[in-house]
Formats: sequence, structure tokens, C-alpha cells
Amino acid sequence: MNLSEKEISYKTINSYSTLNKLTSATQKIIFTCHGMGYLSRYFLKYFKELNSSKYYVIAPQAQSKYYIAPKMKYVGSSWLTKENTLTETNNIINYFDEIFKEEKINKKHINYVGYSQGVSVIMRFIAKRKIQFDKLLIMSGGIPKELHPNNFMYLKKKSTVYYIYGDKDEYINGEFLNDEIKKIQSLFIKVKIICFEGKHKFNEKIIKEIIK
Repeated sequence: MNLSEKEISYKTINSYSTLNKLTSATQKIIFTCHGMGYLSRYFLKYFKELNSSKYYVIAPQAQSKYYIAPKMKYVGSSWLTKENTLTETNNIINYFDEIFKEEKINKKHINYVGYSQGVSVIMRFIAKRKIQFDKLLIMSGGIPKELHPNNFMYLKKKSTVYYIYGDKDEYINGEFLNDEIKKIQSLFIKVKIICFEGKHKFNEKIIKEIIK
């Protein structure tokens, strides 16, 4: 059998969701990446209590969709797998670039929020595009193994990173948790570790408190 795997490039279309309106009264913009199993429009429910006149929230949509077991009734999505990770990451970063072009906003001085699987894509995006941010909030997710301190040497000292996790998280615990905290502290100058009571879930109360 003579099997080969080839790559092609083609144009595709993907959606993204926003919450509130971007106006002259907008004070803060949030760019947030959902976790595995979400659709962006449903993930935005966690931000609905923010002041609608002050906050504008952008939630990109993971491109790979699937039916959620066991009932196979509802649709979820996934950002990345171990298959063709580099290529898929580049596709996602290019997609994020197009969102910023469409919204006509600068990537700098924005609050970036990544949850669970969304942590890996938002951190790779920031590193790849060398984005200056005000706050980066990463919750209940793993840090990409390939990232090193040199990837973030460009950052200004005022950029703050928040590493947030639940004390009963079934995925972020034990030695893995210790290693993740050490790594995040090696990557960034200004890091704040926040532990909340609970399992692997999105804690909107903490997010709201940090970005107020």
C-alpha cells in the first residue's frame, strides 16, 4: 500500500460571538477563549452581568464541532488535539487576526481570558503575535509545553498574569499543578495565583472582580 498525506490551503469561514456594543463609552475590551465542549455564544453567558455600556466581549469559536455524548443531541467544539497541532495552531492564530481586523481594534491593552482548553490557544496567540496586554487571565487550563521565558521578553512590567484554578479540579492538581505554577512564574514577571473553592469550572465571579 502506497499511502501519503498531503496538505492544501483553502479559504474557510468561521463565526465568532460578541457581547454588548463597542462604542465611545466602552472602557474595556475582553477577548476570551472558551473551553472544550462549548460554543462561543453560550460561553458568553458568564460575562452577561458586566456593565453593558463599559465592557465589550469577543469570543472566538473553536473550529472543530462534534455531538456531545451520551445523548448526542447538543453540539460542542474543540480547539486543538495532538494531531497536526502546529498547523492547526497557525490556522487559529490567523483566524484570531481576522477577528481583530473585522472589529477594527488593536490587539494591545486588552484583557485576555482563557478557560480550560482555551488557555493553550490564547497563550500561543499572545506569544506568536507578541501582544502587549493589560491582564491575562488563564483559568483551569494547561500551559503549552513549548513556551519559554524568551517568548515573553517583549512584555512590559505592568502586564499582569492571573493563574486561576479550583481546589477540587479533577485535572489541575497534584504534581501537575505544582509544575504549572512554577512554569507560569518562570514565563512572566508579574503573576498572581488564585485558588477558588470548586471543581473544573469557569468562575465568573473571580473574572468579574479582576477585570472591574
